[in-house]
Order: sequence, then C-alpha cells, then structure tokens
Amino acid sequence: MKRITVRDVPDRLSRALERERRRRSKSLNRTVLDLLEGSLGLDAGTRFDNGLGRLAGSWTDRDLEEFVRNTAMFEQVDEEVWK
Repeated sequence: MKRITVRDVPDRLSRALERERRRRSKSLNRTVLDLLEGSLGLDAGTRFDNGLGRLAGSWTDRDLEEFVRNTAMFEQVDEEVWK
C-alpha cells in the first residue's frame, strides 16, 4: 500500500474536508480516501458519472441536424494555417 503526502492544501479545502470528516464521523485519512475513490468511480456500487449520461438518447433528429449544421465549420481545414 502506498503512502502519499498532499502539500499546500488551501484553507478553504482543509475546512471543507474537516466538515466532511465530522459529518461522516471518520478519520480525515478515511474521509479523503472515500472521497477520492468515489470521485474516481472506484468504490463498490458507485459508477463514475461525468454527467453526460443524461444526454444519451435525448436529441431529436432535428437537434442532430442543427448540431451538424452549426459545427460544420469545424470540419473545414484552413489551408493557410496548414502550409
């Protein structure tokens, strides 16, 4: 098992971690580990969620056509830039 040290923790973050530690009634170390595991989707029963799942299947054909039309310019190569 690896040990790590985190330096220069801003006061605001330190206070938030301390509040969370008290709320969970756990050690600061366990609280930080739990928060890291959860945010990386490594804890049992929790999947990492980047927030994009709620968009899946929500676009209509019209939405897609509008997106393709509005982003078509990004598919063009500027020959002056690539000389």
